[in-house]
Amino acid sequence: MDEDLKYWYLRDHKLFRTLSFKQMKQLCIIMGFKEAKKGEIIYFSSSDVPRIFVLKKGNIKIVAVDEDGNETIKDIIKKGDLFGELTLETDGESNEYAKVLSDDVAICSFLLSDFEEVLLKNPGLALSYTKIVGLKMKRIKNSYSNLISKDAKTRLVLFLKDWAEKEGTQTGNKVIIENYLTQTDIAQIICTSRQTATQLLNEMEAKGTLLYNRKEIIIADITTL
Repeated sequence: MDEDLKYWYLRDHKLFRTLSFKQMKQLCIIMGFKEAKKGEIIYFSSSDVPRIFVLKKGNIKIVAVDEDGNETIKDIIKKGDLFGELTLETDGESNEYAKVLSDDVAICSFLLSDFEEVLLKNPGLALSYTKIVGLKMKRIKNSYSNLISKDAKTRLVLFLKDWAEKEGTQTGNKVIIENYLTQTDIAQIICTSRQTATQLLNEMEAKGTLLYNRKEIIIADITTL
C-alpha cells in the first residue's frame, strides 16, 4: 500500500490523532494492510504471530469457542474498532477467531511487539490506548452481565435497541437497520439457539413490531420495542 494512503488511514483514527507527522510516518513503516471478503477468517487467538488490528472498513464478528466446540459471538467489530491481542499479552487459554460479516473489509495491523515499542515511546498514545481498550472491555463485561441476568426475549430486545441506536436510520420512531447478521449470528450474540432466535423474531413480525430480512431490519416504533 502507498505510504501516503497508510498515513491518512491512521490519521483518520482517534487513537493516532495526537501523534506528530514524523511519528505517524514511523507508524506507517511498521503497519500492515489487508483486505478480505465476506466469510473469510482473518484472525485466530492461537496465532504464533500476535497482532493488534484496526478495522478501517466493514464489519467483523469475534467468535469465542468453548471446550465443547460451542460458538458465541463475543463482539461485533465496526469501523474504527480495535481487536486482536488488546491486553498486549498472548492468552494461551482463549480460543477465538475473527470472521468477516460485510461484503468486504479493510484492516490495518501491527505486530504486537512493534506496537508495544511504539506505546513505550509515546506515553500520550499509551494513555489513549488504555482508555479505549478499558471502555471496550467494560462494554463487553456489561454485555455478559445482561446475558446472565435476563431471558432470551429481553436479551434480543436489548440487542436490537443497541444496534438501532448505533447504526440505525431513524425517522420519527421508525428505525431501519442495514442487516449484515444472519439469524444464527443473532442467536450466538444473545446466547440462545437459532430456533429460539427465529421464533422470537417471527413473534415480533407477527405483532407488527419489526420486519426482518437479509438486507434490513425495520423497527416500526423503537419506543415500543
